[in-house]
Amino acid sequence: MSESLNHLKILSWAEEDRPREKLLLKGKSVLSDAELIAILIGSGTRSISAVDVAKIILSGADNDLNKLARFSVKDLQKVKGIGEAKAISIVSALELGRRRKETGFVEKAQITCSNDIYQLMKPELMDLSREEFWIILLNRANRLIKKERISSGGISGTVADPKIIFKAALDQYASSVILVHNHPSGNLKPSQADLNLTSKMKTAGKLLEIPVLDHIIFGDEGYLSFADEGLL
Repeated sequence: MSESLNHLKILSWAEEDRPREKLLLKGKSVLSDAELIAILIGSGTRSISAVDVAKIILSGADNDLNKLARFSVKDLQKVKGIGEAKAISIVSALELGRRRKETGFVEKAQITCSNDIYQLMKPELMDLSREEFWIILLNRANRLIKKERISSGGISGTVADPKIIFKAALDQYASSVILVHNHPSGNLKPSQADLNLTSKMKTAGKLLEIPVLDHIIFGDEGYLSFADEGLL
């Protein structure tokens, strides 16, 4: 088999076999170390693909990412096809991985009751003069994935679009969602619009299998929980 067939350009591969497309189609975990490095360097040489260049880099480190992390920019530049910019990309990526390992795992907050929600949202909503609508996205263990502001309005109200809310939940692979908005006036009584939105969100959540666990009306001096009050 000729060298040109041995070293097919990445662009000629089936779409699902190209590293970038493979990551999008199948997820990052299925990519080999060489394929991940190939994404970092972007392109190979005229005769070999980026994946082949990545394999050469790994071979020089005995296929050990910890050894590779000790390579300098100049060490990497010794590999044909690796210039300064590509070497810097590899060194930077490996340094991020080192820092992540050094930081360690920080356990996310777990929501067990309505007061947990209130305490979680205090930094975002305390002392605001305008109304804001937020969502809290949770995993299966009711641990926080993300809290996200959906809209910001005036003193009397803000708009919350269910399509935007559930798109955010789907994007984060959330297992459940909690709705939160503040009443700057301090009046915690839900309006008819609050009740209607909660009902609509609850129905949509059932269909998408992303249940709405609660809707909190936040006030500086306290809160109202739809779940606690039997309104959900």
